[in-house]
Amino acid sequence: MGAEAPRLLLIHTGGTIAMAPGPEGLAPSLGLLEAAIRRRLNAGVELECHSFAPLVDSADMGPSHWNRILDIIDSHPDHPVLLTHGTDTMAFTGAALDRALTGMGRRVILCGAMAPLDHDGVAERTLDLALELTRIPKSGVFLAFGGRSLPTAGLVKQHSHASEAFDNIPQTPSRAPARRRFDDRKLAILTLSPGLPCEVLAAQLAALDGAVLRLYGTGTATTDPALHCVIENAIRAGKRIRAVSQCTRGGLAPGTYAAGAKLWAAGVKNGGTETPETALVELWIN
Repeated sequence: MGAEAPRLLLIHTGGTIAMAPGPEGLAPSLGLLEAAIRRRLNAGVELECHSFAPLVDSADMGPSHWNRILDIIDSHPDHPVLLTHGTDTMAFTGAALDRALTGMGRRVILCGAMAPLDHDGVAERTLDLALELTRIPKSGVFLAFGGRSLPTAGLVKQHSHASEAFDNIPQTPSRAPARRRFDDRKLAILTLSPGLPCEVLAAQLAALDGAVLRLYGTGTATTDPALHCVIENAIRAGKRIRAVSQCTRGGLAPGTYAAGAKLWAAGVKNGGTETPETALVELWIN
């Protein structure tokens, strides 16, 4: 018997890369992406396509979509994966897949573009890079974008429309998660800001099962006792709160300033150098 033909799993969720001009502007174009990929595959490569129907704007992506993607990946254990996705929530999906697939030995390449195929050539070059990356026999989840390959652990979208829109913040190596799917708990990212009324924060936490709390600098917050009371009451009620810095780099350093001491004493967990996206995923699966 001859060698088995190479395989590739395409999961097409949507995004600008596979849109075409229409009467009201750019809109998903069925079959456009699949045809572009088939033209680029070497002879004998077995392509398995799974396109979301309808295709999903990345602004609508969430835990149920992540679970669907993971189910498709699990059902094709011998395939490297190419996942197309819109850019707006690429960092969230990247973090979700990176954490959920830790230790599974899978290779997943995410890709997307700021402009569609048949526009300026950038999307075509991105597909070329993504396909090249799927052929590398190394496990992990990576983004092909702007001519670069970036780990999706610590992925951040730093520009709303530039061709090099993404960067990567190095993260602590992940461990196998407690679960590999995302449940229906209500979680969110909350940001402290000067003058934020404590009753607003309390109302937000009352509606949630847990939250990522973006603190100032190395991990400080207002010394207002009312805020500390809100946090303490939420944690006593069983809500998990994980803190990250509002700074892009550097992370948290509990104990550096007294202005954050009561948060740590109340049971707020230290997310260290985690991005908000990574911290949110950690709350979901650990």
